[in-house]
Amino acid sequence: MAVSNEERLQARNDLAWAIAVGGVGVVLFLALLAFAWTFATTLFLVFTGVLLAVALNAMTNRLGRLVRLPHPLRLAIVCVVLAVLACGVVFLGGATIAQQARLLSDTIKAQLVNVKGFLDKNGIDTSYFDLAGSADKGGSADAPAPGGAPASRLPSASTLASSGGAIVSQTFKLLLGTVSAVGNFFIVLFLGLAFAAQPAIYRNGLLFLAPARQRGRATIIVDRIGDTLERWLIAQITTMFAVFLVTWIGLAVIKIPGAFILGIQAGLLAFIPTVGALIAGLIVVLASLASGWIATLSALVLFLGVHAMESYVLTPLLQRQALDIPPATLFAFQILLGVVFGIWGLTLALPLMAVAKVTIDYFKSDEAAAASAVT
Repeated sequence: MAVSNEERLQARNDLAWAIAVGGVGVVLFLALLAFAWTFATTLFLVFTGVLLAVALNAMTNRLGRLVRLPHPLRLAIVCVVLAVLACGVVFLGGATIAQQARLLSDTIKAQLVNVKGFLDKNGIDTSYFDLAGSADKGGSADAPAPGGAPASRLPSASTLASSGGAIVSQTFKLLLGTVSAVGNFFIVLFLGLAFAAQPAIYRNGLLFLAPARQRGRATIIVDRIGDTLERWLIAQITTMFAVFLVTWIGLAVIKIPGAFILGIQAGLLAFIPTVGALIAGLIVVLASLASGWIATLSALVLFLGVHAMESYVLTPLLQRQALDIPPATLFAFQILLGVVFGIWGLTLALPLMAVAKVTIDYFKSDEAAAASAVT
């Protein structure tokens, strides 16, 4: 069957158009990846602000079931209650928290040095650890001279200048790190409050970015993501508080020093699935080594009990309707994002995976519905 020149020309034009559109799509996708890679920290900050807004909205909606008040007034009540609780913890237990944190830091450093010495004694190479190096270097400064008299040579002017420069540099880095951390905290706080104050405006603005023909699908996906994150955050906050309370009371009964601060860190690390529990357990065991083997074994049993409570009681009970992600898949995704993006990726791996899962589930159900309609 002969093909006319017009049909051949039309086929070539269609092929050229498909190649051009595909090329533009690939370039835009690569540009989007490069943008996300370059500004990953900023995007994570914005996403954290969104999570805070979702948490505030969840608590505001729960309050709305009890009292009939406008949304802004309920949000203000929630913020005031949270601020009062935070101020109460700081003013009533601030000195205790600071003292326990300092003692805990000294205890963990000492136990790490002891563990390194034990490993060295048993023939395990730990040269890549520099836990006791500073102490050795500090002790060599006042070492006696070969004749038996202590060395009393004054450092030269160049040594003093270089040491002063190093001190200034380290102080400047510490100052920048502190300013950056405080700035990030206030950025997240501002974004969370702004998003939570007028959620409908930002939701409609996000949906406006979608093409008009796909706006219905985008609305369903955004609403499902919001509902999933809201349920998950409420369940996660409840789990974190339970882990903090049980760990604090258990360690206080065992008489482990710094039980309150250890409970706080265990509760905060419960936000990070799997990895957070392991880190919290390691810190608890290291802190209890100074109290003897019985206290250490008791703390280990307590950690295993808390972990079992979190994994087999609280998580299935509170999050069975929020997320259903296989543990191995979640752990692999955590490791991937942790390696690529550091602490940000490790901390936000679960909510990011929840967003991806809701989107994928919607398109899978949409395709299944379309296929069943055709058959």
